[in-house]
Amino acid sequence: MLWPPKIRLVTVLCSIVFVLGTTLQNYVIIDLDLIETSMRLKGADTADAPAYLSALRLVGNVFIVGNALGLLVWFRWRWLFWPVLAFNVAQAFGVFVVPFEVHRAAIAEHGWPGVLPSLVTDGGAVILSIVLIVAYVRSLRRIDDPVRL
Repeated sequence: MLWPPKIRLVTVLCSIVFVLGTTLQNYVIIDLDLIETSMRLKGADTADAPAYLSALRLVGNVFIVGNALGLLVWFRWRWLFWPVLAFNVAQAFGVFVVPFEVHRAAIAEHGWPGVLPSLVTDGGAVILSIVLIVAYVRSLRRIDDPVRL
């Protein structure tokens, strides 16, 4: 798909927000105390909290890199469409994958700002994914803008 100017701008701006939000969530909001609190809320043993934190940060780092890939859309490289869409769809699933106890613990520790980065990045990824899918479907209808995969 060719990157129309508006879709390109929206994707880059969202990617900037998602990189910042995911970094904030990964390194400021989420810490060992928060993980232990969320595990206690769930009724789980807190002995695995350090391993869970490491795994969660690894996943966060993958999403930071994936969101940073969206910044390269500015250069209009066609091959970026599918990886950017895939990362955003995957991040959108964070709404369902992150246990609610993590959000409760974040609210208890940081107040509502503790869940804001997660809501913005995961919810924003839902919206950006829909926008990208609609743009792709619209590009299929254009005769003068063939889709090259």
